[in-house]
Amino acid sequence: MKKCLHCKYIFSFDNFTCPSCGHKTEHLNGVEAHAPEFAHGGGGFKPGYFSELSRLESENFWFRARNQLIIWALRTYKSDASNFLEVGCGTGFVLSGIAHAHPKLALSGSEIFIDGLYRAAERVPSAHFMQMDARRVPFVEEFDAIGAFDVLEHVEEDETVLAQLHRAIKSGGVLLLTVPQHPWLWSASDEHACHVRRYTRKEIEQKVRASGFTLIRSTSFVTSLLPAMMLSRILNRNTNFNATAELKINTLLNNVFYGLMKLEICGIKVGFNYSIGGSRLIVARKVT
Repeated sequence: MKKCLHCKYIFSFDNFTCPSCGHKTEHLNGVEAHAPEFAHGGGGFKPGYFSELSRLESENFWFRARNQLIIWALRTYKSDASNFLEVGCGTGFVLSGIAHAHPKLALSGSEIFIDGLYRAAERVPSAHFMQMDARRVPFVEEFDAIGAFDVLEHVEEDETVLAQLHRAIKSGGVLLLTVPQHPWLWSASDEHACHVRRYTRKEIEQKVRASGFTLIRSTSFVTSLLPAMMLSRILNRNTNFNATAELKINTLLNNVFYGLMKLEICGIKVGFNYSIGGSRLIVARKVT
């Protein structure tokens, strides 16, 4: 169901014209815009980074391995999903992987920045894309599964976002999250990425539960590469930070890192929950 962000009326029409107050959702260059005031600079990220990101992420070990983990989690914990929303879809790299693995799944993607959506639509033309502020989601019990992958750390009001996602998921539906982990790993990389925080396991799990979800899986990943992450932060502590350097990795090293992360994912698939790692995967279910 839809929720009018103007008068809060809930309705089930296909379009976003509210039958109660008549409010119509704006469109920006053909894109449905639910928060147009933030479309070109809503904070929490640097929109100019999308161009470089879309070029590099398909080859980078971390993005590729994370996609494998997300696709597996969706298939494992919500195999009967008929629709899926990715909040903060960026350039559409995750959605493109899900579209390939689940061709019958109705996909939607939202992003606060309009620039990211243009690139996402090129990658996944079959998906429905919208410009949206995750703090004000215009849906109620609409989706079987929602994902937010490395999004919450960009938002001060992360608990508000989780509550909004809980409302938008159907009863029995699943929330998939990935977040950066361990505050002691904080570095210039986090600052450049406009992160507000790195999570502890306790913090993210408590916030997910407080939003009404039941936790069904929580594990670290990027565990085997944690020493390399720590070393990188120590070596770059007093140097000028280059945002794209972390993505431009030597091909051999990139392949080695990818292989290590694939081994981690194999462990997760057979039931291992790693206690430490650069990131954390959360899977939670809306029971009521």
